This record gives sequence, structure tokens and C-alpha cells, in this order.
Amino acid sequence: MLLLILPFENDAQDINGLLKDAQQLESAFKEPEALQKYLDIIRVQPNNLTALIKISELYSILGKHQGTKDKQKEYYGNARVYAQKALSVNANSSDANVVMALAMGRMALISSGDEKIKAVKDVKSYSEKGVQLDPNNYKAYHVLAKWHYEVSDLNSVEKWLVKVAYEALPKASLDEAIKFYEKSRQLNPSFLLNYLELAKSYHRKDNDKKAVELLETMLKMPVKMSEDNNIKAKGRKLLEEYR
Repeated sequence: MLLLILPFENDAQDINGLLKDAQQLESAFKEPEALQKYLDIIRVQPNNLTALIKISELYSILGKHQGTKDKQKEYYGNARVYAQKALSVNANSSDANVVMALAMGRMALISSGDEKIKAVKDVKSYSEKGVQLDPNNYKAYHVLAKWHYEVSDLNSVEKWLVKVAYEALPKASLDEAIKFYEKSRQLNPSFLLNYLELAKSYHRKDNDKKAVELLETMLKMPVKMSEDNNIKAKGRKLLEEYR
């Protein structure tokens, strides 16, 4: 019996070791290396939900930094594929729904026409489900807030296209964006990107005093992810503009 159990125990130990390595690489701002480590995990354990979710998230994050639109689409396409795999493992995982919303959101930003409209629609449905499944998931609120921020600012042609796709124009408002960004901030006060997006929302609301306050707070906060340095650089530029 012992001989039958040991190989499975060893596999579990290997997976746990790989997960720990991947998390350490992320903490060291080495996202490409972390992505490869998570991919190693699913080669051994294809239905590892944690790894599938992280792979999707990292493809979305790294896709922003690719040099061409085609390369970005490739990364966001991979993000969508692995999010779908995560959802096939557990459709009721809040994080799996959030990474799908994130992948579709990134795809929407670089797409046009029907592809853009479908992506926009998916962002809302998956982020709302993420919130429904876990009311404490700060990333779900952040993505939902971003949806409201972007859709509430569509031009007339884009609004018409969305109306056709939805059969009725979806309700989106700047106030809802601010509400969800604020909820995300309440749940995770150290999430720098949320401060940047919330500041932009208050600026559009003609409340530059609040926007400046948020940016000043953000710039004093510690860097926890490699993306945070870029976020702070953008924040400094906005601060000069809003003051």
C-alpha cells in the first residue's frame, strides 16, 4: 500500500514546491519566469485551478508590455484560453470569472467592431459573477468599475454598436464606476492601480481635489508588484495635470 501512495505524495510535494517557487518569482517582480513555473505545474497537473488562474492573469498583465498589437492579441488570447480552462474546472470560482473578465477587458481595448462589442459584454457578465460569487473579491469590483468607467464614456457610434449587441444600451455610469472602485479600495487599500483609476474617475467627475488626494496617497505607498512602478509614473503625470 505504501508503494502505491508514495508516488502521489511526491507529485503533491512537487506541485506545492512549484507553486511556492512561482509565488516567490512573482514577489520578486519576475512575472515571465513565474508564468513559466505555473505552466510547468499544469503540465504535471492540468486541472490545477490556482495555476490556471495565475497563468491567465499573468498573460493579461504581460500582454500590455508586448511590442506589437498582434503579440498583445496573442497574449490576451492565451489569457482567455486559460481562464476558460479554469472555469471548466470550477465555474463557481470567483477568481476564475475575474481573470476571464480581465482577459476580455484587455482584448476589448485593442479590438474593434463585433469582437470589441462581444468582449465588452463579457467583461460585465464575468466581473458581475465574480462579485456575486465572492463579495470580498477586490479584483472583481475593480474590473467591474473599469467596465462602467469605459462604457460610460463611449462615443455615439460605439454606443449605437453596443445598443445593437445588447438589444438595449447597458446601464453604465461614472457614479457606479466610483462606487465599485471605492469598494475595491475598501477591500484592499494597498492596490495601487485602483487608486490611479479612481483618481481618473474623480477627475472626470470634476472633483480634482479628491483625485489629487488619491494620487498623493498612492505615490507614498510601497511598490508590491512590478507594474506598480509604471502606475506611479502615470500617477505623477496625472498629478501635474490635475493640480
